[in-house]
Amino acid sequence: MLSLLTPFDIQLEFSMFCKKTRKKKGYSTKALSDKTGVPDSTIRKFEKTGDISFRQFLMLYAEIAKLTELQKLTQQPDTPKNLDEVLNLKPAVNRYR
Repeated sequence: MLSLLTPFDIQLEFSMFCKKTRKKKGYSTKALSDKTGVPDSTIRKFEKTGDISFRQFLMLYAEIAKLTELQKLTQQPDTPKNLDEVLNLKPAVNRYR
C-alpha cells in the first residue's frame, strides 16, 4: 500500500504524542521514569529522536494512555472464511436522501 508517511514520521509522531501527554498529566521525565522503570535518559532521547525499544515504548504508553488502543491495531476484522459465510452476511443499509 502506498503511503507518503515513513516509519520515521510515525516514530516522531508517537514521541511527540508521548511528550505532550506526559506534560499534560504533569509528569516530569524523572517522574515518568520512576513510574515505568524506563530510564530518564531513554525517555529524553525518545522525545527528541523517536528512538526507543518497543518494550520500553509499551511501558511508557501503558502509563500515559491505554494499551488497549494499541492492541486494537492488531485485531483483524471478522472476515468470511468460506462461501456460506459470505452468503449469510447481511448487506449494509445505504440510506441516501
